Amino acid sequence: MTENAVPDTLIGLLSHYSPSGQEKQAVEYLVARMQDLGYSQAFVDQAGNAVGVIGRGPRQIVLLGHIDTVPGDIPTRIEKNNLYGRGAVDAKGPLAAFVDAVASIEPVMGWQLVVIGAVDEERDSTGARYVLSHYHPEFAIIGEPSRWDRVTLGYKGSAWAEITVRRPMTHSAGREESACEGAFKVWEGLQVWVGDFNSGKQRVFDQILLTLQALASGGNGFEEWASLQVDARLPLELPPQEWYQRLGQLAEGFIVKPTGFAIPAYLSEKNTSLVRAFLTGVRNRGGQPGFVLKTGTADLNIVAPVWRCPVVAYGPGDSSLDHTAHEHISLAEYARAVDVLRSVLVRLSTE
Repeated sequence: MTENAVPDTLIGLLSHYSPSGQEKQAVEYLVARMQDLGYSQAFVDQAGNAVGVIGRGPRQIVLLGHIDTVPGDIPTRIEKNNLYGRGAVDAKGPLAAFVDAVASIEPVMGWQLVVIGAVDEERDSTGARYVLSHYHPEFAIIGEPSRWDRVTLGYKGSAWAEITVRRPMTHSAGREESACEGAFKVWEGLQVWVGDFNSGKQRVFDQILLTLQALASGGNGFEEWASLQVDARLPLELPPQEWYQRLGQLAEGFIVKPTGFAIPAYLSEKNTSLVRAFLTGVRNRGGQPGFVLKTGTADLNIVAPVWRCPVVAYGPGDSSLDHTAHEHISLAEYARAVDVLRSVLVRLSTE
């Protein structure tokens, strides 16, 4: 793919605004686009994901991207060889690169190349959870921005919790601890414990990242309450269940309620044929390959432990532009990523 080429697949995706829960039109566009590009199958699955398949056979390579975005529409436009639009980086850019790369490959006997534009990744990943039992790949590539010359091997885990403190209503002139004061002490205790845990750990990937997402308080005249919404980004050595146990100890006597879906951290093996194919592909395109460990979570965390195959995350785009008002992707970088993906897929399916 030439570096000045207009990426029609990506422009089409960006022109269909698709925040989580509103992906239908973008999904329908992508299915039609894959049909036009000659995919042997292109359809919407029962979860609402866009799925395209090229080739037949028992051996699968799954390229799993996500088609939803965070809210905030950005007009699609090209300025100075950069393409602007919501999702240009996270993560319609990587998904469109998957679609274009697979479309450029002649089918190889015995192999299926499956591209999935999953819904709901920015919320509860219902799209990725649905495909878990429907595919059994030998290799999996997850569409997330890492720049065209880098491969992402790992993501931190995450766990959400609501901590609620309840107290009998007392006069403000009294000395009894209020619910808000109790909640504040819990938060201070969490910060101290996390600070001790992180001490001496140089890599952010190995640390707990703690965020107070929301707080609220109230009362009914007889009882008062205060509630904390806590988000923890977890390292490999601390699974969510152990984190919740620690929360229970630090907030003993209070109500600790896990919320949402907890996700363990995951780190992929570096010495695999999949990784080697990417290293070769980047070098052949004139780049110096590198590896990335992300502090967020992705659909990789969900599928990798189940599929138990070599898996990495890859895609064009500067992840520092994720979710920002000026999200954009370089056309030259997009073209390089498509070329790298094509070389990876050819190598894996012909070795």
